[in-house]
Amino acid sequence: MKLLLGSFWRAAAYCLHPKVVMLSLLPLLIGAALALGLGWLYWEPAVAAVRATLEGWQLVDAGLKWVEALAGNSFRAVLAPLIVVGLAAPVIAVLSVLLVAWLMTPAIVNLVASRRFSGLERKRGAGLVGSLFTALGCTLLALLALLISLPLWFIPPLVLVLPPLIWGWLNYRVMSYDVLSEHASADERRTLMRAHRLPLLSIGVFSGLLGAAPSLLWAASALTLVFAPLLVAVSVWLYTLVFGFSALWFTHYSLAALAVLRSQTAAKPARAGEVIDMAAAPSLAALPPPSSPNPDPT
Repeated sequence: MKLLLGSFWRAAAYCLHPKVVMLSLLPLLIGAALALGLGWLYWEPAVAAVRATLEGWQLVDAGLKWVEALAGNSFRAVLAPLIVVGLAAPVIAVLSVLLVAWLMTPAIVNLVASRRFSGLERKRGAGLVGSLFTALGCTLLALLALLISLPLWFIPPLVLVLPPLIWGWLNYRVMSYDVLSEHASADERRTLMRAHRLPLLSIGVFSGLLGAAPSLLWAASALTLVFAPLLVAVSVWLYTLVFGFSALWFTHYSLAALAVLRSQTAAKPARAGEVIDMAAAPSLAALPPPSSPNPDPT
């Protein structure tokens, strides 16, 4: 718990570092350009397709007419953009994870390592290809879990539990692998991810809950279409900042745990050697001869 809380406060403080702030703007520019470009090309066709689908279902159309009688005629116009935004939000979240993993995480690891763990040996237990396949594989599994669990989201308690757990697992697998790939060997990485599974998953779940906050801006951008471009850009930046904080938290925790693991590993042979190691003792041949108990006075 001490290591978990200590790494949390260090990660929060590092978010104010100029390099971290600049790194958070780079995924913002890419993500904002992608979101605005896709919105410019496909926003109206997507909204029109969703609206036509809703109107094509007689049961849904009857329900919409009943809701319009209670809430007003503007409800139908707002519902389709909300659905489009709701479907796009997970894609933007996954894109933010990948952007942080590919762009921010290596720079953040180098920053923390140079400031706190300059003496920690880099064993390079994983390369770029392994990190790429791990990120893609875990992302596909997370998306599959989201798709399978989608019907359960209509149950009020589960909608507050399942998505954070899925995003937390994704953060835990991707971030832990990327953070430890440079400094830990393959065996050390597997040992740490197995021994610290619960704290690392807790970091991922907490980061997933923080990542859900920008979704409110996406909903607001659908209701206030005039400010949609600005709110979309701000929400993308918040996503990257939250995942940047997540990368910092994983880095501080994982590298500190790696340092403790190596110190414990190095201490075990030393303690055993104190019992059986006689190499440091002087040789009997090098000892001076004992003096005679009754030296000859002459």
